[in-house]
Amino acid sequence: MFGVWVPADQAPKAEVSKLTYYGLYALQHRGQESAGIAVSDGSRIVVFKDMGLVAQVFDESVLNTLRGHIAVGHCRYSTTGSPTWENAQPTFRSSDAGGLALVHNGNLINTPELAARLAPGVLTATTDTEVLTALLATRGDDGPLAAAREILPVTRGAYSLVFMDEGTLYAARDPEGVRPLVLGALPDGGWVVASETAALDIVGARFVREIEPGEMVAIDGDGVRSERFAEARPKGCLFEYVYLARPDTTIAGRSVQATRVEVGRRLAREHPVEADMVIPTPESGTPAAIGYAEASGIPYGQGLVKNSYVGRTFIQPSQTIRQLGIRLKLNPLREAIEGKRLVVVDDSIVRGNTQRAIVSMLRDAGAAEVHVRISSPPVAWPCFYGIDFATRAELIAGNLSVEEIRDSIGADSLGYISLDELISASHIAKDNLCRACFDGDYPIPVNDDARGKHLLEVIR
Repeated sequence: MFGVWVPADQAPKAEVSKLTYYGLYALQHRGQESAGIAVSDGSRIVVFKDMGLVAQVFDESVLNTLRGHIAVGHCRYSTTGSPTWENAQPTFRSSDAGGLALVHNGNLINTPELAARLAPGVLTATTDTEVLTALLATRGDDGPLAAAREILPVTRGAYSLVFMDEGTLYAARDPEGVRPLVLGALPDGGWVVASETAALDIVGARFVREIEPGEMVAIDGDGVRSERFAEARPKGCLFEYVYLARPDTTIAGRSVQATRVEVGRRLAREHPVEADMVIPTPESGTPAAIGYAEASGIPYGQGLVKNSYVGRTFIQPSQTIRQLGIRLKLNPLREAIEGKRLVVVDDSIVRGNTQRAIVSMLRDAGAAEVHVRISSPPVAWPCFYGIDFATRAELIAGNLSVEEIRDSIGADSLGYISLDELISASHIAKDNLCRACFDGDYPIPVNDDARGKHLLEVIR
């Protein structure tokens, strides 16, 4: 998720559509199903979106047609609504007062309640983002801010938002701040809002600060204006440190890479083993594997080669694609691992398919022993705030003990870092983190009637 505003007289030079393209490219890891960009030239908003990766959806000719001085962009990972063109973002609404384009990272938990505020037949897509866009497009004299002041205080769940009308860029973050959202400054007076600091780096923006939980900002020719629509109740997602965020991103002042390496060190102390080599499951297991090797004294090596042209198997929308993706994505280096006792470090076990396939591949390639170490606690509870595992039945740790999981994936041993050690490595207070997928303690209560990825498809 990315947004940019530059002074109108700098629009031809700044090429905001291309800045947004590069920003989305830096954020491709957060969603691989569809991509889109909306641009305003001050009088109208144009939206272009399609299914596929950022580089598949956009080329030079398309970007050259998207001219203006404000843009918002998105690469989607579906958590509400099917992965279809209609559900791709940005979402757009027009009214007598003008247009509104919006992008959203997170997942709402009171979508039916919000949808009930709309007239029948208004929704053209089946996402919580579509509901928010329709509600915020109802403008008062103060533009979208008036609608946002009314709607955001009654919106529940995780929502980092970037939206725009013809002349202003807006950003807002839920009171819990579950998903990250940062503000950056461009060298020539422009402003950028993005899901991660890595996207600021790629476009040459200087990190200014995080958008605070419960804060909304408006950016136009008068600069950045901030107001608070709710009291902050920080509950940042701990899984961002484990998997979702790029390692070169900073969250709450803490480097994700440094956190993951430190987690690996702590994992080695909690779950030591005699072995010949530590190897990561690339790429998300690499920092923790480095830390494990440092703390254990076991040499670090490469035992699995990653195909860079295959996406993240965890966030693919279907189980069949996930399973095929694992074999396409990783291949063992037989000469490096044959006859060796291996420690395989990965970031998490969600469904168990990746680890089962990896252990099998390594044994087939001649590994003498395979010891799996995981740099997060068991993922035993579903997430309703923006990660697509919505039932305990999908989660291997929701149904099996650690020893049963070890047996299921075929490892010689299995060790997870403890929740306390993971939290300590993040340098964030336990009470300021959402740990629900690990301990079942949900900071925002979820009603049964608000659960389900295809909720709005059923309602419609």
